[in-house]
Order: sequence, then C-alpha cells, then structure tokens
Amino acid sequence: MHGESHLVNPTEHRVLSTEYPFLIPSILALLLLCLALPPSIHAQADADTPNPFGIVEGFWLPDAACEIGAGWERIIFDWAEHQPSGPDDWNTLNVDARSLEAAHDCDREVVGIVKHTPQWATDGLLNAGVPRGLYLPIDDPGNLWANFMRRVAEYYAPLGVRRWIIWNEPDITRETYGFEFEGTVEDYAQLVKVAYLAAKEGDPDAIIHLAGTTYWHDVNAGRRLYLDRLLEVLTADPDAAANEGYFDAITLHIYYRADTVWQIVHEMRAVLDAYGLGDKHIWIGETNASPNLDPLWPVERPNWQITLDQQAAFLVQATALGLAAGADHIGVYKFYDWNLAPGAESFGLIRVDETRRPAFTTWAMIAERLSDVTGGTFAQTETVDVVRLDAGEGQIVVAWARSGLPAQIRIGATDVQGQIADQYGMIVGVRPLNGGYSVALPGALCNETDGCPVGGAPVLLFQPAGEAIVQEVTPDGAVNLQFE
Repeated sequence: MHGESHLVNPTEHRVLSTEYPFLIPSILALLLLCLALPPSIHAQADADTPNPFGIVEGFWLPDAACEIGAGWERIIFDWAEHQPSGPDDWNTLNVDARSLEAAHDCDREVVGIVKHTPQWATDGLLNAGVPRGLYLPIDDPGNLWANFMRRVAEYYAPLGVRRWIIWNEPDITRETYGFEFEGTVEDYAQLVKVAYLAAKEGDPDAIIHLAGTTYWHDVNAGRRLYLDRLLEVLTADPDAAANEGYFDAITLHIYYRADTVWQIVHEMRAVLDAYGLGDKHIWIGETNASPNLDPLWPVERPNWQITLDQQAAFLVQATALGLAAGADHIGVYKFYDWNLAPGAESFGLIRVDETRRPAFTTWAMIAERLSDVTGGTFAQTETVDVVRLDAGEGQIVVAWARSGLPAQIRIGATDVQGQIADQYGMIVGVRPLNGGYSVALPGALCNETDGCPVGGAPVLLFQPAGEAIVQEVTPDGAVNLQFE
C-alpha cells in the first residue's frame, strides 16, 4: 500500500428496518445481543476450505489475529534482510518462526511477499534494483534471484509457507511515491518467470502470485494496464504455456471507492481472458478506506474524508462486490498500525495504542458470516447497490445506498424466516410480510471533493437459498433490479 490517498479516480448512522415495527435501532441494539443465525442460513466455512478473508501482518498481535478469524495472513519475506551481505547469509530472524507457528495454531495460512534486492545483488538501487544475473539460466550460480527463490521456497515449505507474491506494486514508476521496482515490464516478467521455476525446484507445491497492482497509477497516466503489458510479455515466452504462464494468481490493491471493486475485478478478469488465462485466481490482497476522521487518530489530508463507520461500511461493500465479481480471497490492509508517528496516515483495524477500531468487528463478522460464499451477482441503479451472494445452502443479500439520499428496497423471501444484520454483525430475526422484506437504506456521506466514495451503511439479509426478486422502491412504484 503506497499513497493511494492522492489518487483522484478510484461515493451515518445505521438504520435497519423491515415492515415489522420492532426493527428500529434502539430496540435492535438490545435484541442483537441474544440472537444468532440458525445453521440453515448462517454462512459456515467448510472444514476443508480455507477462509478466504485475510489480514496484513497479524503477527504483531497474535491473540487478536486469532480472535478475528482470518484465513490467511500476508508477511514480508525481505530478501535484503535474509541475505544482507552476500549469498551465503541466511538470516531467518526476518520472519520469526514463532509468527508462523502462531498463524498455524489459528488455522491461518501465511502468504509470503518477497521483495527488496540487497545492495550486493544489484547494480541498481538498494531494495528496488533489478537482481544481477536475472537473465542467466536458473541453475547458473550467477542468477542470484533464482538462488534465493529456490532456497526460500525450500526452507519455508516445511513451515507451511507455499504462497509467494513476487514483489509489490511494480506499476508505480520511479518519480512517484511508493516506487519499489526500477526494472521494465520485461524485467518484471523475467523476475516472475525465474521465481516460478526456481521456487518449484525448492518446493514443487509452491504457488506464485503476481505482485499487487494499484490500477489507478496506470489509468491516471493514460497507460495500458500493467497486467495487460505484463501478460503480453509472459505469453510470448515459448515455454510459458508449458509452465502455466509462470504464475498461479494475480493480486489487486483497491482502496477508498467501493464501487470500483466490481469494475476493477471485471477488467482484470477480461485481461486474463484475452490471453487465454481465465482460469487464474484473483486475490484482492489489499483493500480498505483509511479513516482520517477517527477522533482518536486524526489525519489531515485533502481528499478521502473517511469516518470510522465509513471504514466499516467500505469493508462490507468491497467484500460483497469482490466476491460477486469473482475474487477468490480478500485481505484488509492492514491489521495493526505499529510504529506510526502522530498524524501519520493510519489504515489499521487496530490503532498504535492497540485499541480497536469498529472495523475490527466488521472484519471478524465477514470472516465468520461470509466464508462459504461461492459466487454472486450484482445490480446497480443510480441510487442503490445490491449484491446477491450464494453461500452453501443459503443466500446473502447485501445492499446500500449509493448517494446521499436514503433509499428503500424490497427483497423477496425464500422461507418463513430470515436474519438481518448491520455492518458490525448485529443480527435480528425477521419474518416476511406479504412475501418479502422492506429494507430502508440510509444515505451515504458525501462531499464536493470525494463525491460519495463509500455507500451508506449496508444491510445484510441472510436467508435460505432460492429465487429472491429484489426491487427498488421509488415514489413511482417498485422496479425489479437486473442482476449480472
């Protein structure tokens, strides 16, 4: 994550109602403490299916990381720290084995992100330089990157680390804040190819992810998407097809504007399809809306004015849209804001002083309630976003207002009872009236600079699977929403 707050292109209170008069916030707060989802409609993770929701660097607070219920955790495996002065170094204190054990004890998969070239291994910049010998055969001792990737994959495989993200945000150019790789697209393609082949030698079960990209750095600069340019190079390699294209998954970083999640995932899927790689997995490795209007950690910035409630709302909206668009896994950046100076931009679910933002509760709810979603559909009008998710034998409808005006929808019932929750997982049991549920959606917080980057407080309806017509209720009548 680097400097997304300055990008211009990436829209509160909680109100929950149905046609039952008891569903008003003041009473709801009391009811929710004692109600739980029945097994028939509560999204439960299959024991053999990893939870798709992750955190970045949970190892700082292992008990809290365990409590939140994440299925995976991203940790930096720093090449320059592992081998600070030469190829014979092997400093594994960079990733404390206790961190890996703590993750394993909570059924949390560790995903390694490998980056930072040691100065001895490059003729370029420390950390960002192209590794020396990158274009040599992978069995040549002079291919320093191959030697490291083979060794890191072999060493950490018995410790449960098999997923490797290769570098970070190579789409950010040298003159821009957040720059991390000074090589060309061709150099990064070679970095990926060598990592794939060498890691497989060290661990045949190694899984290679492309670096997370920001999307907007390319769009704002008028460039073809980095993924498009990269795949053009990779697929031109004569041995790429025999090696699965040299990667297994792409990684996306999406921030601040909730509606763009659907757009970006779909565009990236279209790029994969164009190169015959539509079977590749899509991970949203980082997402969040940093709350600069947190009274306990205020941050001054010219745009993206985000409250604590908006941060929580964003996570629900981004998750629903990402799952419906076909993302396999979604991770929040970041878990804990360690070592920040006062006033520095803060993304954490947990603040520097270890107090928890409300979004911590939201992410725990997402990890518990949405873990068995298998796909979904999306409908959008000028005023509402509605996502309909398939979850085992259940269905989850997630809806929110897109503008500053409140909206209302009606959701068809699939059974004689359902459950409605807010963005913090507070749940109440409901029964349909006249075959459905009427749900009021509060308007979003909007301003002249940002528009409405985050929709209004979302509402989640859990009910058994089945055909559920969703309508937007307007002064002119009810209109069926068209899902795609």
